[in-house]
Amino acid sequence: MPGTPGAPRDGFRAAFRRWRGRRPFWGGLLLALGGAEILLTQKASPTVVLHVGMQGLAGYLLPVLMLLCGLLTLVNPAQRLFYSLTGVLLSLGTWLTSNLGGFFVGLLLGCVGSCLVFGWLPDQEPRRSRRRSQPRPAGGVRRARRPSSSRTTSTTSGSST
Repeated sequence: MPGTPGAPRDGFRAAFRRWRGRRPFWGGLLLALGGAEILLTQKASPTVVLHVGMQGLAGYLLPVLMLLCGLLTLVNPAQRLFYSLTGVLLSLGTWLTSNLGGFFVGLLLGCVGSCLVFGWLPDQEPRRSRRRSQPRPAGGVRRARRPSSSRTTSTTSGSST
C-alpha cells in the first residue's frame, strides 16, 4: 500500500537491486573509487600542473579517465570489456604519473575493479534464485555431520586389540 511508511523505500530498494543485478556494479564502483582516490591524492593545483607540462597533466588525466570508465561501466554495461581493459591500463599507468597510483590504494582499487568488470557475465541468474533452483537431498534431510576426531580415535584404539 502506498500509505504504509516502508512501501516507497522497499520499492526503491527492489528497483535498485534489479538495476544493480543487470550490470557489473561492484567492479564499476571500485574502478570509479580508485580513480577518485588517485585524483584526491594529487598535491598540486591544476594551475600549477598546466605549467609543468604533459607529465603533470597526465597525473590528472589518467585518474579522471579511470573515474569515467567506472561510471560508464555502470551506465553502459554492454561495453564492459573495453572499459575494463582501458581501466586496468589506466590504473597501471597511474603508478608512474600519480604518486605511485595514489599510494597503491587507487592502483589496487582500479585493478581489482577492472578485473571484476571483465569477469562479469550478463546472463547469469541472481544468486538467490540459483540457490533455490538447486535440488535438495531426498526427503529434505540435511547432510550428516562428520564425526569428530576424538570419537574416531577412541573407537579405533579399542577395536585394534
